[in-house]
Amino acid sequence: MAEITDDVPASHNFPEYSVSEISNALKRTVEQTYDNVRVKGEISGFKRHSSGHLYFALKDSEAVLDAVCWRGSAGRLSIRPEDGMEVVATGRLTTYPGRSKYQMVIERLELAGQGALLKLLEDRKRRLAAEGVFDQARKKALPFLPEVIGVVTSPTGAVIRDILHRLADRFPRHVLLWPVAVQGEGAAEQVAAAIAGFNRIQAGGPVPRPDLLIVARGGGSLEDLWAFNEEVVVRAVAASEIPLISAVGHETDTTLIDFVSDLRAPTPTGAAEMAVPVRRDLMLQTIELGRRLIFAVGRMVEERRTRLEGLSRGLPDLRRRIEDLMRILDDRAERLANALPNDLARRRASMMHISARLRHPREQIAQKRHALEQQSTRLEAAVRAVRAAEAARLERQDLALRQMASRLGAAWPRLIEARRGQIERSGALLDSFSYEQVLRRGFALVRDAAGEAVTAAEKAHPGDHWTITFQGQQSVPVVVDGEHEPAKSTPRKPSGKGADVRQGTLL
Repeated sequence: MAEITDDVPASHNFPEYSVSEISNALKRTVEQTYDNVRVKGEISGFKRHSSGHLYFALKDSEAVLDAVCWRGSAGRLSIRPEDGMEVVATGRLTTYPGRSKYQMVIERLELAGQGALLKLLEDRKRRLAAEGVFDQARKKALPFLPEVIGVVTSPTGAVIRDILHRLADRFPRHVLLWPVAVQGEGAAEQVAAAIAGFNRIQAGGPVPRPDLLIVARGGGSLEDLWAFNEEVVVRAVAASEIPLISAVGHETDTTLIDFVSDLRAPTPTGAAEMAVPVRRDLMLQTIELGRRLIFAVGRMVEERRTRLEGLSRGLPDLRRRIEDLMRILDDRAERLANALPNDLARRRASMMHISARLRHPREQIAQKRHALEQQSTRLEAAVRAVRAAEAARLERQDLALRQMASRLGAAWPRLIEARRGQIERSGALLDSFSYEQVLRRGFALVRDAAGEAVTAAEKAHPGDHWTITFQGQQSVPVVVDGEHEPAKSTPRKPSGKGADVRQGTLL
């Protein structure tokens, strides 16, 4: 390379290129160097063009790479691309000289795993659903015709103009705009603060309290709409006492605020349509209902008139009916005037007849006295008979008692003598069974150390202490000595003269 000196300008040492030349040179260099590459990244900003081409970007934590998949290759893809999907793309790099941009032309896509944003979104959705934030029972009904509508959106976008235009077309209402950022840092906090601020407005104050809230934003990628997936916004919507419509993104876009809001609109314009009815339709419906009401009232009046006329034909002539009743009243009055004297005369005759049949009180008293005397006589006779019968019974019982006492006095000594003889015989028998009588006949009683009688030779053990009792309760202590030998049967010799009177050993 030639040395650059101060006398010669530096630009004279390098060749000159036109913009097209340098752009084409870069294009050839990029396409030749990266004609077949595999790139791993997360899909973002996915769009399907009407021509069938797919446009999106591959990104990671530090960079973004634009990508395109032509219609021919899009039909052969094994997966359907979606925002947030982590993929491995195979293709080539190229440049677009018209805009000084480079991009990747994708020929094949492979699923590399769930994107970080989608995974975070699904985890947050499951956690909030487990808390019951998305339950249908929490959702509130929208007012039919709200007087004031609060809108939370950007003041500079097309969203607020679309909402105002649609409300003006359908049914103009008082609209309060709370301007917020709908994308970027701090957007979620501003949206949550706006929802809470609308709820803090007191009814009857200088600022009217909204009857309905609309949270709106235009379409965008998952990252652009991420502020409406933040937990602070979701909980602010859940805590709102004012019914709320979510209108974030387009119809295919879904955020967490859509699950917790009272109603989800596919677009901001759709939210305005859901918020109010069509004024012209209401006016036509009111006119139709008024016409039907007038017709129904006229028909009801006509039916009531016809029914009244029919009923009146069945009623008798009122004047004639009054005249008949007046005649009946006069007849009853005349009969009443004659009935009272006649009734008094009948009652007087009846009383005279009854008094003729009644006896004088003196006769009645005399009759009652005679009847009482007769009953007293019969009662005295009955008392005398009862006393006589009782005396006879007592006399018979006294006689029987004396006879029984006489027989008992004669039988008692005999009974005592018989019982004494039985006792004496039982005592003699008991004495004959006593062991003392056995001792008197020359036998002895052997007791062990416990005082129990020894009745078998098998109970004898050397060294045992025994007691032998003889006639006259004389006792001698002994000790068992020697081994036990079975007793041999010895013929018993007759007692008397010449008999062997030796007793022998007991053991």
